[in-house]
Amino acid sequence: MQFDRLRRREFITLLGGAAAWPLAARAQQPAIPVIGFLDARLPDAMADRLRGFCQGLGEAGYVEGDNVTILYRWGENKVDRLPELAAELVRRRMTVIIGSGAATATIPVLFIVSEDPVRLGLVKSLARPEGNLTGINFFNSELVAKQLELLRELVPQAAAVAVLVNPASPNTFETTLRDIEPAARAMGVQIKIMRASTGREIDAAFATLAQERSDALFVGNDAFFNCRRVQLVQLAAHHRLPAIYSGREYSEIGGLISYGTNVGEAYRQLGLYAGRILKGAKPSDLPAVQSSKFELIINHQTARTLGLTVSDKLLVAADEVIE
Repeated sequence: MQFDRLRRREFITLLGGAAAWPLAARAQQPAIPVIGFLDARLPDAMADRLRGFCQGLGEAGYVEGDNVTILYRWGENKVDRLPELAAELVRRRMTVIIGSGAATATIPVLFIVSEDPVRLGLVKSLARPEGNLTGINFFNSELVAKQLELLRELVPQAAAVAVLVNPASPNTFETTLRDIEPAARAMGVQIKIMRASTGREIDAAFATLAQERSDALFVGNDAFFNCRRVQLVQLAAHHRLPAIYSGREYSEIGGLISYGTNVGEAYRQLGLYAGRILKGAKPSDLPAVQSSKFELIINHQTARTLGLTVSDKLLVAADEVIE
C-alpha cells in the first residue's frame, strides 16, 4: 500500500492525539489482539497481498479468527478517505496498525512503501527506525531503467515511448523522471512525458497518444494508477499500445508485461513483523526491511493480440507467463 501524497508529518497531526488518552484507557488490551489494516484500494485488489500477509502472520504463530482479529478499512480507491479511516482505527485502540505513513504515540504502526522510508521521513534510518514506526520498503520506484529495458526488448522497434506519470504523487513522479531520462538516452529512445492525476486525465492522455502516435507506453509506479489499472489496461488494449507496468495486478487483467517487487513476499514480511509486535517487540527495535525479490510477468495472450513475438530469452526470464 502506498501513500505517496501522505507524509509522516501529516499523520502525526492526525493520529498523535493517541498520546492524550488516559493511562487507564491505554492499558486496556483486548483478550485477543486486534490488527487494524488500512489500505486505499478495494479488497478484491488485495487478494495476493492479504495471502502473503496472513502467511507471515501464520509463520509468527497467529491465525486470523483464532488468536488474532484483523479489522479492515478500505479506501475504495479514494485516497482522501484515508485520514478518516486511520483516525477510526486509532480511536478503536488497535494492537498494531498496518498503514503507510501513520504515526501514533501509543500504537505501533507498520508501513509498506515503494520509496526510501528515510527520504520520506518515516524513519530516522533503516537500521534504527526510532519512534513507533517500522516496516517494509520495496523497490518498484527504483526499477525504472530495468523496466524500460524490458519493454524495449519485447518491442525492439520502439523508438518513441510515452511515459505516464502522476504529478500529484511527487515522490514517485520525481523518481521516475530522474531515472527514465538517462536510461532512454542510453538506449536511443525518445520519450514523451504524459501527466495524469484523475481518471479523466488518463482518458485525455490516451486521446493525445492516439494523435501523436507512440510505439509503446511506460506506466509509472503509482498508487493511483494501481487503483485505475482496469482503465489503463483497457485503454492500452483499445489503442493497441504495448505497455509495461510495475506490478502483476496489471498483467493478470490483460496488461502486456510487468516487472516489480514480488509484493506478496513483501506482505509476508509485513505479516512476520506484525507477529513480532504482537509478541511484544517494539517498532524501534525492528529494522526497516528492504524487500529485494522481483518478478517478471508476461501476458502471452496479450502479446499475440498485439502481434508481438516474445523472445525465448524473455520467456525463460519470466517468473510467470499468462496464457
